[in-house]
Amino acid sequence: MKLNLCQVDAFTSTLFKGNPAAVVPLEKWIDDALMQQLAMENNLAETVFFVPSEKEGADFDIRWFTPEVEINLCGHATLASAFVLYTQLGFTRPSIVFNSKSGLLTVEKNGFNYEMDFPSWKPERITDYPDGIAEILGVKEVVGAYKYRDLLIEVATEEEVLNAKPDFTALKKTGEMLILTAKGKSVDFVSRFFAPSAGIDEDPVTGSAHSQLIPFWSEKLDKKRMTAKQLSKRGGDLVCEQKSAERVMMGGECVFYMKGEFEI
Repeated sequence: MKLNLCQVDAFTSTLFKGNPAAVVPLEKWIDDALMQQLAMENNLAETVFFVPSEKEGADFDIRWFTPEVEINLCGHATLASAFVLYTQLGFTRPSIVFNSKSGLLTVEKNGFNYEMDFPSWKPERITDYPDGIAEILGVKEVVGAYKYRDLLIEVATEEEVLNAKPDFTALKKTGEMLILTAKGKSVDFVSRFFAPSAGIDEDPVTGSAHSQLIPFWSEKLDKKRMTAKQLSKRGGDLVCEQKSAERVMMGGECVFYMKGEFEI
């Protein structure tokens, strides 16, 4: 069996920046275990698979795998999938609707930008979070802790986010996927994302984290339209909008890196 794949850098206009995703178009689903093995072999934050959908209102069904687990939502690989469909596979309609484990996800092409309609996951403040989390993250002080899917830790400055040096072994023991965030200087907010429990010490740019960051910062800054930067080594830039209590928009550019073929 031969399968095609493309590798795309998402949430960036510069090659070798943003978040790389392996995109594998399928005509029909292959075995779950095989998809997980392919994701492990690719060893990227996500390998994404999609097939033509039979669901009313959807164009494709989509699934995302880290090297260790299947996850329920991934922004950068969805962005990369839309980019591949438009630039490599001849898709021409103004928007693409993906059916996923997190519901329907719409991606619209707007010039060089791809804008995704995603669920809004507003995190709520918590007081019960792992002991010593500031020391585990290598930050001075926790301003606030919040939770939706992931643990969101707010710190005082952009510099603290940038200079954090997590102890990934200790963080993995907490079982948490963690968002570190602060108000930005040249952008509205900045973040980093750590998920050693899912096989990713640090994810370069994380769309699903922004499903939580956008409602968090929209309320905090009293703004609907915002800009964001993820301060990983590769870095990434996003435009964001709180569209309603239920939906957010996040968008950015993509850069094509390579295409190839699996032979299994």
